[in-house]
Amino acid sequence: MRAILFDEFQGPTSVREVPDVTAPDGGVVVRVHATGLCLSDWHAWAGHDPDIPALPHVPGHELAGTVAQVGAGVTRWREGDRVTVPFVSGCGTCEWCRTGQAQVCPDQTQPGFTHWGSYAELVVLNAADANLVAIPEDVTFEAAASLGCRFATAYRAVAGRAQVRAGEWVVVVGAGGVGLSAVMIAVARGAHVIAVDRSAGALDAARRAGAEHTVLADGLDVPAVVHQMTDGGAHVAVDAVGSEQTCADAILSLRRRGRHVQVGLFPPVDGGPRVPMGRVIGWELDVLGSHGMAAVDYPEMLDLVASGALRPQDLLDRVVGMAEAAALVPTMDSAPRAGMVVLDPRRA
Repeated sequence: MRAILFDEFQGPTSVREVPDVTAPDGGVVVRVHATGLCLSDWHAWAGHDPDIPALPHVPGHELAGTVAQVGAGVTRWREGDRVTVPFVSGCGTCEWCRTGQAQVCPDQTQPGFTHWGSYAELVVLNAADANLVAIPEDVTFEAAASLGCRFATAYRAVAGRAQVRAGEWVVVVGAGGVGLSAVMIAVARGAHVIAVDRSAGALDAARRAGAEHTVLADGLDVPAVVHQMTDGGAHVAVDAVGSEQTCADAILSLRRRGRHVQVGLFPPVDGGPRVPMGRVIGWELDVLGSHGMAAVDYPEMLDLVASGALRPQDLLDRVVGMAEAAALVPTMDSAPRAGMVVLDPRRA
């Protein structure tokens, strides 16, 4: 099979022929039809994730495709089934998985991190009966790929963790894949949304996704602007980037008793990132982490996608082939964003 690999962290990426993978007991091999280029994959390439077991490594974790091979013990899936999967694959047996919280499973696996990922023609997925999600026939593979990470992560952050309500102000810092998804989901729940980004193109995409206001982060005092727009601050803030600046801007944009959801991953920083905890304490802010969404929670989201209330396909920027994707991986932290870029591994 063809795959995109890197031999050293922050080193060159290339497309190569590698041996086909095989399905483990309880798992499947999926033929990848679409896989998103996500900033988390850049973190893997940059060496920020301690779970990568060895090099060379194949990144990629948000995917959609068809089941190509079924391992021993799998009962719910057959070859040819159209599937996606949460980027966190729970073990299926621990107390967290049994209670529907597989996204925090202590024995989780993650394609592209704990083992080779989906920037390849084939990918292994573990505990298939517990983790795979069927893709409705009217949902494209390109749209479904985003459901495995960015859209599902945003859905849980907005609907599950922050529990955004109609009429609330929501500020989303970062209008990449997760941020645009959060904008669309918050709008669908009746919220007033402010999108913040350093890219004018990304803010154009945020307006198309339903953002009521946008703020270009070009040196402005973002929290002050948000407080002025909302007459006292947002009810909910989402940091979809993951930096000291974006986290602080999000938290400081909140009104008293507001809720902050941290979705973006932080690069390693000596001593950890500095967070304005004085404001958190003094204003009694809730700080919530959000780490994907378990397969058992997908039906509610998929029903909204099927009904047209949510349209992840509208967030797609373009589909690329293997060579272009390999060139894009090292630039994903700084490249301008105006929607989701999806790799089709069947393309050169």
